[in-house]
Amino acid sequence: MHYLWAFLVGGTLCVAGQLLIDLTNLTPARVLVLYVTSGVLLSAVGLYGPLAELAGAGATVPLTGFGHLLAQGVKRAVDEQGLLGALTGGGAACAAGVAASLLTGVAASLLTKSHDQN
Repeated sequence: MHYLWAFLVGGTLCVAGQLLIDLTNLTPARVLVLYVTSGVLLSAVGLYGPLAELAGAGATVPLTGFGHLLAQGVKRAVDEQGLLGALTGGGAACAAGVAASLLTGVAASLLTKSHDQN
C-alpha cells in the first residue's frame, strides 16, 4: 500500500507541476520556487507532515518535500538555539542531501562524456 500512495501522491505532484508549466505563463524555475515555498507553507501549518507519513518518498522526494525539510530544520533549530536557528536550521537540515547531489553530479561529469546538443 505504501508504494501505491507514493505513486499517487508523487504522480499528482508531478502532473500538477507539468500542468502549471503547460497551461500558465509560469516558467519552470518559478514552478520550482512555488513547489519549495508550498512545501514550507504546508509544513508550517501542519499539513505536509501527515502527507509525508502517508506517501513516504512520493511526498519527500519532490521539491515540496525539500521545502518541508527546510521548514522542519528551521523549527528544530529555533527550538534548540533560539532566533539564530532560523538562519542556520534549514541549511543544516538539507546539507547532506545537497552535498550528495553535488558529489553525484561531479562524479557523473567525470565518468561520462558530454555530447553536442546540436
